[in-house]
Amino acid sequence: MTTRLSATNRGPAAAADNRAALLVAARRLFAEQGYRVPLSAIARQAGVGQGSLYRHFPRRLDLALAVFDDNLTELEALASREREPCGFHPLWQRLLELTVGSTAFIEVVLDAREEVAGTGLHERLRRLLADPLARAHAAGEVDAGLTVDDLALLLRMAHGVLISEPDPAEARAAVRRALELVDPTLTLTDTGPASEPATGPATEPATDTEDHP
Repeated sequence: MTTRLSATNRGPAAAADNRAALLVAARRLFAEQGYRVPLSAIARQAGVGQGSLYRHFPRRLDLALAVFDDNLTELEALASREREPCGFHPLWQRLLELTVGSTAFIEVVLDAREEVAGTGLHERLRRLLADPLARAHAAGEVDAGLTVDDLALLLRMAHGVLISEPDPAEARAAVRRALELVDPTLTLTDTGPASEPATGPATEPATDTEDHP
């Protein structure tokens, strides 16, 4: 059972909870309705006021960038834990899963290419892939000619398949088949639908109780 938090001013604690709730809601609604989902719907889903949403994410692009930052932080942690040569494959699989689940956010970012160019997202992705790929090369886990640029191209291809598949229910299978045609060892594993976004803590976020500067 969820427990509603007191409406007392919780300052930074409320701000962190509200931000997390907004990102969970954005992941779910972007996946369900596409990147044009009203921001007001995201605030309602998160259980916070629109004022809180705009304090954290003034623009739709800010939401998308925050999701990608969270994705990359998760992947960086995974890359640091998986130090064995075989660690490349779970990292690659998780990256593919996040790509499937973040299609609408990718659309937002692509609409703002010039602005996003200075965020360092692409460089972070390249860095986190470089060492795991090198270890996989040395152990013969992947083709010796495979490069980080090749992986980036495969991700772009996967995104192209996702947005062009007329039946959303078949999008994952289409990505899996497309990657399989290129290299069966790099395809999306058939483990069912992409992971559902986290539903957040058991407590509901405090609505509009953040301290303001």
